[in-house]
Amino acid sequence: MKRSERGFFYGDTTELIRLEGVTLTDTVYDQGRVDWHFHEDDYFTFLLTGGMREGNRKQVYECLAGDLLFHNWQDAHYNIGSGRFTRGFHVELSDGWYEKLAIPADAAEGSIRLSDPLVKTLMYAVFKEAKLAGAKGQLGVDAALSQIFGMVSRMREARGVSGKPPWVGRIREMLHDGTQDWSLVRLATEIDVHPVHLSREFPKHFHTNLGDYLRMIKVQRAMTLLTELQRPLTDIAFECGFADQSHFIRSFKNYHGVTPLEYRRLMRAR
Repeated sequence: MKRSERGFFYGDTTELIRLEGVTLTDTVYDQGRVDWHFHEDDYFTFLLTGGMREGNRKQVYECLAGDLLFHNWQDAHYNIGSGRFTRGFHVELSDGWYEKLAIPADAAEGSIRLSDPLVKTLMYAVFKEAKLAGAKGQLGVDAALSQIFGMVSRMREARGVSGKPPWVGRIREMLHDGTQDWSLVRLATEIDVHPVHLSREFPKHFHTNLGDYLRMIKVQRAMTLLTELQRPLTDIAFECGFADQSHFIRSFKNYHGVTPLEYRRLMRAR
């Protein structure tokens, strides 16, 4: 079985940045199928646009733009292209990086899909650091990655706690579905809890309040649409459920520190 060396991914790598213990690559996938292989380091794959199928020994993921996967270096997997233009951002982490920041090597295990919008917001911050700071971005990249592992660790601990209310999984699916414009009362009615109880209990399970959680989902949906470079911001704002373009721009900048147009320029950067 093939082992991929650090900094190598199957496609056209348009940018490669080597930091202390961290390797960042921006890659356009140009192969229809990549057979079973594993990598030298643990790494994240953040799909910026397009799609692909990824399989490992336990499951198969149908990946779309905006999906974030973590891979343990020992986990072999294969990939099948979607036939569409597909671009991924990768973050590889050496053993030395974990040691330097005193992060347990098992902070994230196996191959997992990370769907929490707080985690994705932090990965977008890593991407932004790569584009704005390049080889000078060690501090910002380390800070964001440390937060990611801290959050993943807390989520793993929470999953091990018994007695989680059944509405937690259901409301997560409802909010991520993206086909409806929810109000607090409608959400509470659908999951059969009191609106006050939902507002109070939501942060215990999702690490932020309900309004912020939903706005992050909307912003991240918009970020995948911004890769369609000719698409007007007004169309994206409407499709993602924002009241108007100015509301979209304010929300976007609040979470990512740049406007949607500035993010588009980063997407074009090589």
